[in-house]
Order: sequence, then structure tokens, then C-alpha cells
Amino acid sequence: MLAVTFHGKQTLKVENVPLPSLVDPTDAIVRTTIVGICGSDLHTYHEREQGCDHGTIMGHEFVGIVHSVGSAVQNLRPGDRVASAFTTNCGKCSYCLMGLTARCDHSQLFGWRSNSQGLHGAQAEYVRVPFADGTLAKVAENISDEEALLAGDIASTGYYCAERGDLQNAKVIAVVGAGPVGLLATAAARFLAGKQAKIVVFDRVKDRLDAAKDFGADEGLSIDEEDPVAAIRTRSNGYGADVVLEVVGLTSASRLAYDLVRPGGTISSVGAHTEPTFGFGPADAYNKNLTYRIGRCPSRHYMDILLPKLPEMRSVGLDITKVISHRQHLSEAVEWYTRFDQKLDGTIKVVLTPNPVTKK
Repeated sequence: MLAVTFHGKQTLKVENVPLPSLVDPTDAIVRTTIVGICGSDLHTYHEREQGCDHGTIMGHEFVGIVHSVGSAVQNLRPGDRVASAFTTNCGKCSYCLMGLTARCDHSQLFGWRSNSQGLHGAQAEYVRVPFADGTLAKVAENISDEEALLAGDIASTGYYCAERGDLQNAKVIAVVGAGPVGLLATAAARFLAGKQAKIVVFDRVKDRLDAAKDFGADEGLSIDEEDPVAAIRTRSNGYGADVVLEVVGLTSASRLAYDLVRPGGTISSVGAHTEPTFGFGPADAYNKNLTYRIGRCPSRHYMDILLPKLPEMRSVGLDITKVISHRQHLSEAVEWYTRFDQKLDGTIKVVLTPNPVTKK
């Protein structure tokens, strides 16, 4: 089968590899219909996270059709259309039962193998899914493949970020980062906060800032062209943002989030932090009476929350699939990793398919 494989820093190949097979009785094999390139794939691509085996299949976002199931799989059958969370989830441990599926006792991240241990990813024609009953969600007929793909990772992450901001009474909301997760966090913030909130998105990339209004933002402002803190204070009677959604994961982004938030406000952070420090210290947080929430999205839990809401979001003009800027064939993955990484050609979100590509 065709697959996108890792071979060192910024070195990928599209090559033929063996088909996956059932290993455990709780496994399923899924034939993919659509897969995504995610911003967190770039951590592996750039070796910001060290130790990934060469030859590992990349990626953790996919939708497809169940091809085969192990003898212990109870809720899925060949032919079912399914979407996956970006990690495996047993569905039975204490963390899964409390909704914290990202910390499942048996969790593995798709697309990470080290010292021959771990799990191949989803940027391939077929993917092995451990704990299939807990990891995969059946997709309803009124949900498109693209919506289901986004719900398995970046849309659920954006929704989780917004929900943890406690937006019910927020009048001014700042979003730090206008990448795919930032745009979908913006859409979720608009959906949850309603029309009364003012939402301002900050980034450096003009194409992404221009897109922010399609996801419910009132404004998209460049941090290179104006002072973000002054801009947010002007829009909040001098106080600062009630809530800041930080989706970047860099020290500089956490510092900006801190500078933007008002005393007594909330920062909700879902950016995948790979740096050793935050941009503010304990005394800073104390002196602002700050509420700070951070963590990996329990995406499998949030898929069950978000998927039923997508038709309603669509009905109020919040179409999450607008975040997809490019639809390409799986064989073109190496080129599109480069374009996505360098933010070329208005690239925001790239999806790949092993099937003939339908352009929109």
C-alpha cells in the first residue's frame, strides 16, 4: 500500500509498504478515505521530538471504512464509516470513563514508533487501529468525511480550548494563533459565546488573519503591524481580554496570552508545548489572579460532544471545513508537507486522499 514515511529531519518518502494486519483481538483495520496533515506532525518532521524510527508511517488524522475487525471487537463491522481520535483509547480505564481519554492507560499516538515500539500512523491507504471500539467513532450520514476528520483532532481541540475558557460571560476574547486550531477555536468560541462577545485573533500570517472572519472573528490583527496589548485594551475599556485562547505552544505565545488577559481572567492553552518554560512565572500568575488551563485535548471524548453539534454550527454559518485550504492526492504528500510547513500558497490545512481528488 502507499504510505508517507519518516526518514529523518525534514525527510519524508511516499513509498509502498506492507498492508497492516490484525495483531490483537481488539484491533480493526481501516481503509482510509481521507487523512490530514496536522501542525503537530511538524514536531516529528523537524525532529523537535527526538527518537522516531525511520520508516514510521506519519499522521494521526483519518476517516475511512472498516475493512476487518478482531474477534473481540463488539461495536464495529466491516463497511462501517468511522473517524478516529489522534490517540488510541481503551474506553474502559478510569481516565477514559471520566472523559480524559487523552490520558488513557493504554494510549498510543498514531504515527510514533521508537525502538520498534509504538504505532504506525494514518497517512496511508490502510491503518491498524488498536482498541477499535474505544478509539473509533461511527460517522452519521449528515456528517461529511471532512467534518469527521477535523472532529477527530483539530476541531475537537479548538472546541475543548474554547469550552475551557468558560465563555458564557466573556465580553472580549483574544485568540493567539490563526493556524487551523486557532481558526476552529475561534469558531467554537463564537458558537459558545454567542453574538455579544468581541473576538480578536492575533497572528503574523495575512492569509490566516483574513480567514479569521469566516470563523466568527470580529477582527484579525497582525502582531507585526500593531501592539497587541494596546489593541486589546482599546477594545476592552482598558482592562484586557476576559479570556485568551492560546493555540501555538511557544514561550512567546504564552507570554502574549498573559499580557493580553485582564486581572481575574482565564487563559486556555492547547498549544503543544515543546519548550521548557512558560512565558510567565508563578508570581505573575498570582499577581493577576489568573486562571490557567492547559493540556492535550481528550479528543475521543470530545468527538461525541462535537459531532452532533456540527449541523447546528453549519446552520449559523460556522462551516468548519472552510479551514481546509488544499485537497491533494496521498502521492503528493512530500511536496505538501513543505508547503504547509513554510505556509506557502495560502496553505492553512491540507488533506490527502488515496482516491481521485475532487477539488472544491
